[in-house]
Amino acid sequence: MREYNTIENEGLSELIEKKSKFIASVYHIESIKEAEEKLMQVRKKYHDARHNCYAYRVLEKNNLVERSSDDGEPSGTAGAPMLNILKQEDLCNVLIVVTRYFGGILLGTGGLVRAYSQSTKEVIEKSKIVLKQEGYVVEIEIEYRDFDRLKYFCKTNEIKIINSQYLENIIVEVEIKQNQKFLFDSCENLNFNPIKCNIIKEKYI
Repeated sequence: MREYNTIENEGLSELIEKKSKFIASVYHIESIKEAEEKLMQVRKKYHDARHNCYAYRVLEKNNLVERSSDDGEPSGTAGAPMLNILKQEDLCNVLIVVTRYFGGILLGTGGLVRAYSQSTKEVIEKSKIVLKQEGYVVEIEIEYRDFDRLKYFCKTNEIKIINSQYLENIIVEVEIKQNQKFLFDSCENLNFNPIKCNIIKEKYI
């Protein structure tokens, strides 16, 4: 997966359908473990609800994991439609939980699919969606006199500085997109003189 959409913030939306209340919660997650922890929190928060249906997609160790649950609703009426929407929106590292408080009126299979789908779409619409692309973390060692030039270079090329250590020299970590790698292939592309400059890991940014 070269790129994907994800969300930056948690979100909440509510839908009333024939007296049943559907509460959709959305979370950014980085692992299966984090998804399970968020699920536990939601189940605890809405412990008196009849159903806490969910769907999530997460990249873990470069493997795409997709899971969903109807949590007692008729098979295929909740988790699967929710997961399909995540796929359609190319959303990854996202967990959506839709909590249902039963209102006493049966919705039928079609009604349930519509309610869970609409809840999922509405909570996504309230979220800030960002694009994540394959990239790298680069570690740069420079002398103090070159720090301002490095900062200017990063600002000009929209490169994010994520960490700086002020030691005998300054050790700076930056995030670069895959298509910016050429900037660091040769010192001729730089406006400063690095002592060292190495890619230390791959990362979606």
